[in-house]
Amino acid sequence: MAEEKQDQTEGGMVLPEGDSKTDAKLILYHWTQSFSSQKVRLAIAEKELKCEEHDVSLPLSEHNEPWFMRLNAAGEVPVLIHGENIICDATQIIDYLEETFVNEKTPRLMPEERSMYYPRVQHYRELLDSLPMDAYTHGCILHPELAVDSMIPAYATTRIRSQIGNTESELKKLAEENPDLQDAYIAKQKRLKTKLMDHDNIKYLKKILDELEKVLDQVETELQRRNEETPENGHQPWLCGEFFSLADVSLAVTLHRLKFIGLARRSWGNGKRPNLEIYYERVLKRKTFHKVLGHVNNILISAVLPTAFRVAKKRAPRIFGTSLLVGVIAGIGYFAFVCLQKRFANMLLSIRARHSHL
Repeated sequence: MAEEKQDQTEGGMVLPEGDSKTDAKLILYHWTQSFSSQKVRLAIAEKELKCEEHDVSLPLSEHNEPWFMRLNAAGEVPVLIHGENIICDATQIIDYLEETFVNEKTPRLMPEERSMYYPRVQHYRELLDSLPMDAYTHGCILHPELAVDSMIPAYATTRIRSQIGNTESELKKLAEENPDLQDAYIAKQKRLKTKLMDHDNIKYLKKILDELEKVLDQVETELQRRNEETPENGHQPWLCGEFFSLADVSLAVTLHRLKFIGLARRSWGNGKRPNLEIYYERVLKRKTFHKVLGHVNNILISAVLPTAFRVAKKRAPRIFGTSLLVGVIAGIGYFAFVCLQKRFANMLLSIRARHSHL
């Protein structure tokens, strides 16, 4: 399949002869920790669409492998395949789903253009999607002093710096081994170098953090408007009205990422933006959000163990059997996770007991 898609243009949409049919299988290539992938997966869940998902492990550089570069010359996730259509940009994927699946059984996340809500949803969607989330993420990893209560492991700072050099060497080697993809690999190498130079620049990071404050101020004001204009009928509004829209998809995933990288306290902690804080608490309780993204901020469950399984599957000696080795690693990982949970629970009980005694 990969060889048939070599004419894929970077970040664009291929529409070969014949229109796609809504009953064709949806196939999504993504990575659990990818911010853009999270938005697409939440949109698919909110639209109640069936989709076959495949992890493309960024830690194992699977997004740089030739088969994936032939799907998307940019070498980035997510990528959606629907029939003969390949869409390689998160915003385009979500728009495609919204425009393609229009039957009455499929929930709409974007109001009709003639609706009074359309410009409101479009404005906040574009505003939130303009935030450079990859820069915030890499910046908080490279400069942990910017974050508070980050959920990113401490070793990530050293690891990402060493990984940058390894990735550049890897892309150069892949360009030599795959002449048909040479231009794509060289272009990706240049983009990577430029991007990471910016993300390691503390002045640039402080500038975009100030811009984040302004965006969140707008969102806080909009949420306050919703509270004031909605009657007390027991139904709390979302960002643009009583319906969950694409603007909410962007906001929900953005807040979840800010929590993960340690910018939650700065953004809405200590009563700074009470409407935003309440909104995020509601999002966490939403069934679709919990199902798709409930565990993505837990590195052990969402990244470490899946990566370990992938490595074991690739490297396991045949005489032992891949399934046996994967099972052993899974057992060890689960045991460690349960032990940590119990230890944390015991600590909490001990602290509460002390307070009660005092």
